[in-house]
Amino acid sequence: MSYHCAIGQTRYTFQDLKTLMAKATPLCSGDCLAGIAAENASERVAAQRGLAEVPLKRFLNEALIPYEQDEVTRLILDSHDAEAFAPVSHLMVGDFRNWRPIWLLPGCRACACTARQRIAPPTCSARTRGDGWRRTRRHC
Repeated sequence: MSYHCAIGQTRYTFQDLKTLMAKATPLCSGDCLAGIAAENASERVAAQRGLAEVPLKRFLNEALIPYEQDEVTRLILDSHDAEAFAPVSHLMVGDFRNWRPIWLLPGCRACACTARQRIAPPTCSARTRGDGWRRTRRHC
């Protein structure tokens, strides 16, 4: 499946999810050497806007690295918890970025570490600051 996004008068096309994600990431020398980096800032912004419109479910259906070739892909797909994914399964990538579950709301003192681990184990705790949110790597 191809992805499209227009910036001004220019229409950018990305042949698949893998290409879209590669072009949407910040510029780094490794991506440039591999030939997968966005050609310019406009293409990167188009890829980021296109990525924001991708449904989260698509990542389960369109593996970036084939299941047979990658242990991490196998681990993710084999251990996928559909029940934990259900509350966010309808969201797009951009919507998920803004999604705040009840246990992350300011003032919530209930420990829901188990639920958080089911969704995002490495960064399950979120603490509030006056100017927004930050992620920490510790568990309750």
